[in-house]
Amino acid sequence: MKKEEVQEIFLKFLREEEDVSAGVAAIKTLLTVIENYKVATVRELDLNLQLAVDAMRHCDQPVAAISSGCELFMRFITLAKLDVKSFEECEQIMLQRGRIFLETLLEARGKVAKQALPFIVDGCKIVTHSRSRVVLQAMIEAAKANKRFQVYVTISSPDNSGIRMHKELEAAGIDATLILDASLGYILEHADLVMLGAEGVTESGGIINKIGTYGLAMAAMELKKPVYVLTESFKFSRIYPLNQRDLPNEFKYLSSVLKSGDLSKQHPLVDYTPPAYITLLFTDLGLLTPSAVSDELIKLYL
Repeated sequence: MKKEEVQEIFLKFLREEEDVSAGVAAIKTLLTVIENYKVATVRELDLNLQLAVDAMRHCDQPVAAISSGCELFMRFITLAKLDVKSFEECEQIMLQRGRIFLETLLEARGKVAKQALPFIVDGCKIVTHSRSRVVLQAMIEAAKANKRFQVYVTISSPDNSGIRMHKELEAAGIDATLILDASLGYILEHADLVMLGAEGVTESGGIINKIGTYGLAMAAMELKKPVYVLTESFKFSRIYPLNQRDLPNEFKYLSSVLKSGDLSKQHPLVDYTPPAYITLLFTDLGLLTPSAVSDELIKLYL
Protein backbone atom coordinates (compact mmCIF):
# COMPACT_ATOMS: atom_id res chain seq x y z
CA MET A 1 0.00 0.00 0.00
CA LYS A 2 1.36 3.41 -1.02
CA LYS A 3 0.82 6.74 0.71
CA GLU A 4 -0.30 8.31 -2.56
CA GLU A 5 -3.13 5.76 -2.91
CA VAL A 6 -4.42 6.54 0.59
CA GLN A 7 -4.22 10.28 -0.04
CA GLU A 8 -6.20 9.90 -3.26
CA ILE A 9 -8.95 7.92 -1.45
CA PHE A 10 -9.09 10.54 1.32
CA LEU A 11 -9.21 13.53 -1.03
CA LYS A 12 -11.83 11.78 -3.19
CA PHE A 13 -14.16 11.52 -0.17
CA LEU A 14 -13.67 15.24 0.49
CA ARG A 15 -14.33 16.15 -3.15
CA GLU A 16 -17.38 13.95 -3.72
CA GLU A 17 -19.12 14.49 -0.38
CA GLU A 18 -19.35 18.24 0.01
CA ASP A 19 -20.67 18.22 3.57
CA VAL A 20 -18.19 15.70 4.99
CA SER A 21 -15.58 16.93 7.47
CA ALA A 22 -11.90 15.97 7.28
CA GLY A 23 -12.30 13.80 10.41
CA VAL A 24 -15.19 11.76 8.98
CA ALA A 25 -13.43 11.44 5.61
CA ALA A 26 -10.38 10.08 7.46
CA ILE A 27 -12.50 7.39 9.20
CA LYS A 28 -14.07 6.41 5.87
CA THR A 29 -10.58 6.13 4.38
CA LEU A 30 -9.40 3.82 7.18
CA LEU A 31 -12.44 1.58 6.63
CA THR A 32 -11.63 1.46 2.89
CA VAL A 33 -8.04 0.46 3.73
CA ILE A 34 -9.26 -2.44 5.91
CA GLU A 35 -11.68 -3.59 3.19
CA ASN A 36 -9.47 -3.26 0.12
CA TYR A 37 -5.91 -3.91 1.26
CA LYS A 38 -5.85 -7.53 2.37
CA VAL A 39 -3.15 -8.68 4.78
CA ALA A 40 -2.42 -11.89 6.67
CA THR A 41 -1.72 -10.72 10.21
CA VAL A 42 -2.98 -8.18 12.74
CA ARG A 43 0.49 -6.60 12.83
CA GLU A 44 0.38 -5.93 9.07
CA LEU A 45 -3.09 -4.43 9.38
CA ASP A 46 -1.90 -2.16 12.20
CA LEU A 47 1.03 -1.00 10.08
CA ASN A 48 -1.30 -0.33 7.13
CA LEU A 49 -3.61 1.78 9.29
CA GLN A 50 -0.71 3.72 10.80
CA LEU A 51 0.67 4.37 7.31
CA ALA A 52 -2.78 5.57 6.19
CA VAL A 53 -3.08 7.99 9.14
CA ASP A 54 0.39 9.37 8.44
CA ALA A 55 -0.48 9.82 4.74
CA MET A 56 -3.67 11.76 5.56
CA ARG A 57 -1.74 14.07 7.89
CA HIS A 58 0.21 15.25 4.81
CA CYS A 59 -2.77 16.18 2.60
CA ASP A 60 -2.99 19.93 3.33
CA GLN A 61 -6.17 19.36 5.40
CA PRO A 62 -6.91 20.26 9.06
CA VAL A 63 -4.89 17.79 11.13
CA ALA A 64 -6.60 18.27 14.52
CA ALA A 65 -9.81 16.39 13.63
CA ILE A 66 -7.96 13.79 11.53
CA SER A 67 -5.62 13.04 14.44
CA SER A 68 -8.27 12.71 17.18
CA GLY A 69 -10.80 10.89 14.96
CA CYS A 70 -8.28 8.30 13.76
CA GLU A 71 -6.91 7.74 17.26
CA LEU A 72 -10.40 7.03 18.62
CA PHE A 73 -11.24 4.82 15.62
CA MET A 74 -8.08 2.74 16.09
CA ARG A 75 -8.80 2.41 19.80
CA PHE A 76 -12.40 1.35 19.15
CA ILE A 77 -11.78 -1.29 16.48
CA THR A 78 -8.60 -2.85 17.90
CA LEU A 79 -10.42 -4.03 21.00
CA ALA A 80 -11.45 -6.88 18.68
CA LYS A 81 -7.93 -8.33 18.82
CA LEU A 82 -8.52 -9.52 22.37
CA ASP A 83 -11.76 -11.32 21.53
CA VAL A 84 -10.95 -13.90 18.83
CA LYS A 85 -8.25 -16.33 17.75
CA SER A 86 -8.28 -16.29 13.93
CA PHE A 87 -7.24 -13.23 11.95
CA GLU A 88 -10.18 -13.54 9.52
CA GLU A 89 -12.66 -13.26 12.39
CA CYS A 90 -10.69 -10.39 13.85
CA GLU A 91 -10.72 -8.50 10.53
CA GLN A 92 -14.49 -8.92 10.16
CA ILE A 93 -15.13 -7.71 13.71
CA MET A 94 -12.85 -4.73 13.08
CA LEU A 95 -14.84 -3.86 9.97
CA GLN A 96 -18.14 -4.27 11.80
CA ARG A 97 -16.98 -2.10 14.69
CA GLY A 98 -15.56 0.45 12.27
CA ARG A 99 -18.94 0.78 10.53
CA ILE A 100 -20.71 1.17 13.88
CA PHE A 101 -18.18 3.88 14.84
CA LEU A 102 -18.77 5.68 11.53
CA GLU A 103 -22.58 5.53 11.92
CA THR A 104 -22.23 7.05 15.41
CA LEU A 105 -20.08 9.83 13.98
CA LEU A 106 -22.58 10.62 11.23
CA GLU A 107 -25.41 10.93 13.77
CA ALA A 108 -23.35 13.16 16.09
CA ARG A 109 -23.90 16.45 14.25
CA GLY A 110 -27.69 16.16 14.49
CA LYS A 111 -27.47 15.38 18.22
CA VAL A 112 -25.29 18.43 18.84
CA ALA A 113 -27.69 20.67 16.89
CA LYS A 114 -30.61 19.49 19.07
CA GLN A 115 -28.62 20.22 22.25
CA ALA A 116 -28.10 23.81 21.12
CA LEU A 117 -31.70 24.45 20.03
CA PRO A 118 -33.06 25.74 23.41
CA PHE A 119 -30.24 28.30 23.58
CA ILE A 120 -31.25 29.97 20.32
CA VAL A 121 -34.25 32.07 21.33
CA ASP A 122 -36.51 34.48 19.44
CA GLY A 123 -34.93 37.86 18.88
CA CYS A 124 -31.39 36.86 19.86
CA LYS A 125 -28.29 38.09 18.06
CA ILE A 126 -25.54 35.52 17.54
CA VAL A 127 -21.92 36.04 16.53
CA THR A 128 -20.12 33.15 14.81
CA HIS A 129 -16.64 32.83 13.34
CA SER A 130 -15.61 31.16 10.08
CA ARG A 131 -17.69 28.20 8.80
CA SER A 132 -18.78 25.35 11.04
CA ARG A 133 -21.01 22.58 9.70
CA VAL A 134 -22.45 21.80 13.12
CA VAL A 135 -23.19 25.47 13.91
CA LEU A 136 -24.84 25.81 10.50
CA GLN A 137 -27.04 22.75 11.16
CA ALA A 138 -28.02 24.05 14.62
CA MET A 139 -29.10 27.37 13.14
CA ILE A 140 -31.04 25.71 10.33
CA GLU A 141 -32.82 23.51 12.91
CA ALA A 142 -33.69 26.63 14.92
CA ALA A 143 -35.06 28.34 11.81
CA LYS A 144 -37.18 25.27 11.03
CA ALA A 145 -38.59 25.56 14.57
CA ASN A 146 -39.82 29.05 13.55
CA LYS A 147 -37.33 30.90 15.70
CA ARG A 148 -36.38 34.36 14.51
CA PHE A 149 -32.81 35.43 15.21
CA GLN A 150 -29.95 37.34 13.64
CA VAL A 151 -26.48 36.00 12.90
CA TYR A 152 -23.26 37.97 12.43
CA VAL A 153 -20.65 35.96 10.51
CA THR A 154 -17.01 37.00 10.29
CA ILE A 155 -15.39 36.94 6.86
CA SER A 156 -12.65 34.88 8.52
CA SER A 157 -9.37 35.61 6.79
CA PRO A 158 -7.17 34.27 5.27
CA ASP A 159 -9.44 31.83 3.40
CA ASN A 160 -12.65 33.90 3.75
CA SER A 161 -14.64 30.80 4.79
CA GLY A 162 -17.23 33.02 6.48
CA ILE A 163 -18.47 34.14 3.04
CA ARG A 164 -19.64 30.61 2.30
CA MET A 165 -21.24 30.31 5.76
CA HIS A 166 -23.09 33.59 5.14
CA LYS A 167 -24.44 32.38 1.79
CA GLU A 168 -25.60 29.08 3.30
CA LEU A 169 -27.40 30.85 6.16
CA GLU A 170 -29.16 33.21 3.76
CA ALA A 171 -30.14 30.27 1.52
CA ALA A 172 -31.81 28.73 4.60
CA GLY A 173 -33.82 31.92 5.13
CA ILE A 174 -31.82 33.07 8.17
CA ASP A 175 -31.12 36.77 8.73
CA ALA A 176 -27.31 36.85 8.40
CA THR A 177 -24.83 39.71 8.15
CA LEU A 178 -21.24 39.33 6.95
CA ILE A 179 -18.83 41.36 9.10
CA LEU A 180 -15.13 42.19 9.08
CA ASP A 181 -12.93 40.24 11.49
CA ALA A 182 -11.71 43.56 12.86
CA SER A 183 -15.26 44.69 13.77
CA LEU A 184 -15.88 41.94 16.35
CA GLY A 185 -15.49 44.22 19.37
CA TYR A 186 -18.02 46.67 17.95
CA ILE A 187 -20.56 43.98 16.98
CA LEU A 188 -20.23 41.98 20.22
CA GLU A 189 -21.50 44.91 22.24
CA HIS A 190 -24.92 44.45 20.59
CA ALA A 191 -24.88 40.63 20.46
CA ASP A 192 -26.37 38.18 22.96
CA LEU A 193 -24.04 35.20 22.55
CA VAL A 194 -21.17 33.65 20.59
CA MET A 195 -21.61 30.27 18.90
CA LEU A 196 -18.54 28.48 17.56
CA GLY A 197 -17.47 25.19 16.06
CA ALA A 198 -14.12 23.52 16.80
CA GLU A 199 -11.46 21.63 14.88
CA GLY A 200 -10.34 19.98 18.09
CA VAL A 201 -11.03 19.94 21.84
CA THR A 202 -8.11 19.58 24.24
CA GLU A 203 -7.97 17.64 27.51
CA SER A 204 -8.35 20.85 29.49
CA GLY A 205 -11.64 21.70 27.71
CA GLY A 206 -10.05 24.40 25.55
CA ILE A 207 -10.55 24.37 21.79
CA ILE A 208 -8.42 24.48 18.67
CA ASN A 209 -10.24 26.45 16.00
CA LYS A 210 -9.83 28.88 13.12
CA ILE A 211 -7.38 31.71 13.77
CA GLY A 212 -9.20 34.60 15.44
CA THR A 213 -11.28 32.43 17.77
CA TYR A 214 -9.06 33.25 20.77
CA GLY A 215 -9.42 36.99 20.24
CA LEU A 216 -13.18 36.66 19.82
CA ALA A 217 -13.48 34.63 23.04
CA MET A 218 -11.42 37.18 24.99
CA ALA A 219 -13.58 40.04 23.72
CA ALA A 220 -16.74 38.07 24.61
CA MET A 221 -15.53 37.49 28.16
CA GLU A 222 -14.72 41.18 28.59
CA LEU A 223 -18.23 42.09 27.41
CA LYS A 224 -19.87 39.34 29.54
CA LYS A 225 -21.23 37.41 26.53
CA PRO A 226 -21.52 33.59 26.77
CA VAL A 227 -19.36 31.52 24.40
CA TYR A 228 -20.94 28.24 23.29
CA VAL A 229 -18.91 25.64 21.41
CA LEU A 230 -20.68 23.05 19.25
CA THR A 231 -18.54 20.00 18.53
CA GLU A 232 -18.66 16.23 18.05
CA SER A 233 -16.92 14.03 20.62
CA PHE A 234 -14.58 12.45 18.03
CA LYS A 235 -12.75 15.81 18.04
CA PHE A 236 -11.73 15.32 21.68
CA SER A 237 -7.95 15.09 21.59
CA ARG A 238 -5.40 13.92 24.15
CA ILE A 239 -3.25 17.03 24.08
CA TYR A 240 -2.84 19.63 26.81
CA PRO A 241 -1.46 22.92 25.44
CA LEU A 242 -0.80 25.71 27.94
CA ASN A 243 -0.48 28.47 25.35
CA GLN A 244 -0.28 29.10 21.60
CA ARG A 245 3.33 27.91 21.33
CA ASP A 246 2.38 24.54 22.86
CA LEU A 247 0.13 23.72 19.88
CA PRO A 248 1.88 21.22 17.55
CA ASN A 249 3.05 22.86 14.33
CA GLU A 250 1.21 20.25 12.27
CA PHE A 251 -2.04 21.60 13.74
CA LYS A 252 -1.14 25.23 12.99
CA TYR A 253 0.23 24.94 9.45
CA LEU A 254 -0.54 22.96 6.30
CA SER A 255 1.89 20.15 5.48
CA SER A 256 3.07 22.01 2.36
CA VAL A 257 4.03 25.00 4.55
CA LEU A 258 5.84 22.78 7.08
CA LYS A 259 8.03 21.42 4.28
CA SER A 260 9.36 24.93 3.61
CA GLY A 261 11.18 24.78 6.96
CA ASP A 262 11.12 28.45 8.00
CA LEU A 263 7.83 29.19 9.80
CA SER A 264 8.81 32.59 11.24
CA LYS A 265 6.91 34.51 8.56
CA GLN A 266 4.05 32.02 8.10
CA HIS A 267 0.56 32.71 9.38
CA PRO A 268 -1.00 29.99 11.60
CA LEU A 269 -4.40 28.70 10.49
CA VAL A 270 -5.70 27.89 13.98
CA ASP A 271 -5.28 29.15 17.53
CA TYR A 272 -5.91 27.73 20.99
CA THR A 273 -8.70 29.12 23.16
CA PRO A 274 -8.24 28.20 26.86
CA PRO A 275 -11.21 26.75 28.79
CA ALA A 276 -11.57 29.89 30.93
CA TYR A 277 -13.10 31.68 27.93
CA ILE A 278 -15.67 28.95 27.12
CA THR A 279 -19.08 28.83 28.82
CA LEU A 280 -20.40 25.46 27.61
CA LEU A 281 -19.64 22.74 25.07
CA PHE A 282 -22.56 21.18 23.21
CA THR A 283 -21.60 17.63 22.21
CA ASP A 284 -23.22 14.36 21.19
CA LEU A 285 -22.37 13.17 24.73
CA GLY A 286 -24.47 15.97 26.21
CA LEU A 287 -23.92 19.48 27.54
CA LEU A 288 -20.45 19.75 29.09
CA THR A 289 -18.54 22.34 31.03
CA PRO A 290 -14.90 22.61 29.88
CA SER A 291 -13.72 20.86 33.06
CA ALA A 292 -15.84 17.79 32.22
CA VAL A 293 -13.97 17.09 28.95
CA SER A 294 -11.11 15.21 30.64
CA ASP A 295 -13.62 12.87 32.34
CA GLU A 296 -15.27 12.13 28.99
CA LEU A 297 -11.89 11.49 27.37
CA ILE A 298 -11.07 8.93 30.06
CA LYS A 299 -14.39 7.18 29.31
CA LEU A 300 -13.73 7.24 25.56
CA TYR A 301 -10.29 5.63 25.90
CA LEU A 302 -11.09 3.09 28.63
